[in-house]
Amino acid sequence: MRSYLDFEKPVAELETKVDELRALAENGEAVSIGEELGKLQAKAAKALADLYAGLTPWQKIQVARHPQRPHFSDYVQQLVHEFTPLAGDRLFGEDAAIVGGFGRFRGEPICIIGQEKGSDTASRLRHNFGMARPEGYRKAVRLMELADRFGLPVVSLVDTAGAFPGIDAEERGQAEAIARSTDVSLALGVPNVAVVVGEGGSGGAIAIAAANKVLMLEHSVYTVASPEASASILWRDSAKAQEAATSMKITAQDLLKFGIIDLIVTEPPGGAHRDPEAAIGAVGEALARELADLANFSREQLKQARAEKFMGIGRKLEEKR
Repeated sequence: MRSYLDFEKPVAELETKVDELRALAENGEAVSIGEELGKLQAKAAKALADLYAGLTPWQKIQVARHPQRPHFSDYVQQLVHEFTPLAGDRLFGEDAAIVGGFGRFRGEPICIIGQEKGSDTASRLRHNFGMARPEGYRKAVRLMELADRFGLPVVSLVDTAGAFPGIDAEERGQAEAIARSTDVSLALGVPNVAVVVGEGGSGGAIAIAAANKVLMLEHSVYTVASPEASASILWRDSAKAQEAATSMKITAQDLLKFGIIDLIVTEPPGGAHRDPEAAIGAVGEALARELADLANFSREQLKQARAEKFMGIGRKLEEKR
């Protein structure tokens, strides 16, 4: 059953009418409604396209958080064959918020890592809503170092509100684990490509997103802190989250303009949650192109290009002022 966001109510009303007419037609309770049904479907499709063409940053956040948006496990199931997940950080334990392992993408072996938010109550609790503890980032480090040792490209799928802020995480060195993961990402001698498929929140995202190429889905967001947290810090009022979202420039379109990301992957009309298979397919095509472009770089060239990319971000932003 489709779940509608608050700002989608006009579309929801039209699509509900379409469903009612279709049900009548299937039950044989209506005669010659085909033309009317077609017009209503076209009207609903146009309303949806117009709505999503002008989404505000706050609305994009709601789309990025949509519960029916495809998650890490969905991408792996459709894109990666012979996937073998690895567990544990060899220091403390397993963290299900970050899932990673090895498999084949279009016939070629890769390492794939990402946050998993879960798709129902039980799985969301098991994966801690995609908010990793230190052992999750240390597991990511272990996987990236294995990939580097065996010359396998690394793909990261980013989808987290941020690293878990609990006391236990801080006691086990959350900041150090994030810094270490970021450092390893930057130092890899193999190609790495990151895709923000939902939320890219704070250090929890950058820890696995410091890649040669950073992509974002069209309606995903990438931010130093959630708008709610930023509003609480700046104005001591979380109700100003919408204002914060607009001021922070967190959309894919803004970040491409500032040179922080490299490519926007177009989503199906109405967002990735309306057609997960098409959205995942588009990500697969983008990944294939980017990995092919990076395949001929030497280890040193990859490291240098990655370093120049991230050191150049500040310079580009300064030039735009």
